[in-house]
Amino acid sequence: MRKSKVLAKLRNGKFARICSLGHFLPFFVHYAAHFKYDGIWLDLEHRAMNDREVQALLAFCHLNDIDCMLRPPTLERTRLYRYLEDGASGLMIPFTSTVEAASHAVESVKFPPLGNRGVDGAGLDGDYGTGVWSPGSNYFLDANRETFILAQIETPEAVARVEAIAGVPGIDGLFVGPGDLRLRLSLAEVTPKLELAAVIERVAAAARSSGKVWGMPAASIDDMTRLRNMGAQIIPWGGDFDLMKVLETRSKELDEHVPQ
Repeated sequence: MRKSKVLAKLRNGKFARICSLGHFLPFFVHYAAHFKYDGIWLDLEHRAMNDREVQALLAFCHLNDIDCMLRPPTLERTRLYRYLEDGASGLMIPFTSTVEAASHAVESVKFPPLGNRGVDGAGLDGDYGTGVWSPGSNYFLDANRETFILAQIETPEAVARVEAIAGVPGIDGLFVGPGDLRLRLSLAEVTPKLELAAVIERVAAAARSSGKVWGMPAASIDDMTRLRNMGAQIIPWGGDFDLMKVLETRSKELDEHVPQ
């Protein structure tokens, strides 16, 4: 079974280099691997892809030996573990606001005794069976060890329970969703209002005390440096949206050298 590069970094206290992808761009997978990224954050919560497109991107990730950290559009248990069967290295579970939600994720995607994932073995993660049905296979142990779950903290309810969520066995880390969290903190009817900066500190402390990793997106290099200094090991940097900057630069060059 393929070993997770992201987990290898995280377990050694290192920073995992992760970029983001929200569209079906197979070439992007190769570029990310070429430029030494450990993983790609594939967002299916806010972007639409059919099952075959997802399977193709996951196969490209395996071909290029790069992890895929997939954010699913559903919490249905069989759909969740099918993403792992199709080759995802980890799942980022949106709106993990309760211990029950975190436990459901673990129950869905980890094999016994940690969870209750269904057994197949014919997917890409098990080399289409050749790595599962052979004598001496450690597929179940390998699958539990080489896949990861990040719980997204993006509601006031999640903040109130973040220490308990971080303590759920099988949850590998916490990931702050600043857009949703900032909106919901501003609307929460509590006094005094919770500030995002204070919440991030609390998430970092909860992860640290539970021996888990944590991360969140960064808006700038200075922001990334601040988060790194707080112990964040997962800060996605770069993605397909950056293609807009390429066209902006090229368009300015055309304006300068080939005026309309």
